[in-house]
Amino acid sequence: MTNDPIADMLTRIRNALMAGKQEVEIPRSKIKVEIARILKNEGYIEDFVVGDQKPVPLITIKLKYYGARRDRRPVITSLQRISKPGRRVYRASRDLPRVMSGIGIAIVTTPKGVMTDQEARRQRVGGEVLCYVW
Repeated sequence: MTNDPIADMLTRIRNALMAGKQEVEIPRSKIKVEIARILKNEGYIEDFVVGDQKPVPLITIKLKYYGARRDRRPVITSLQRISKPGRRVYRASRDLPRVMSGIGIAIVTTPKGVMTDQEARRQRVGGEVLCYVW
């Protein structure tokens, strides 16, 4: 049992990337599935599969790399948790951050669902800034 399951997810992905793994398994929850969906749509991961294993259902994330076999580098340079259980970070749509001057994304949970900072700005909705990815 972890106090911050989103931070656990980001740490598992970060560790798997540093170890050069092809895929990583993460305990499933609705918000983690939505984060994985955003990462796939934005091109940071190859794919993800939501499983129904017992006793703990898992999400299997296939990681994405670029370059030749020996010079292979992960597409995700950094994952940074912003809003934590001890310190929640909320932003209005006009105050949402631009990660790395627009190169990266911020994942935001809003009343209209989990989305990127760019989409939240487009829909003019603010919310809790979960993490930065670049």
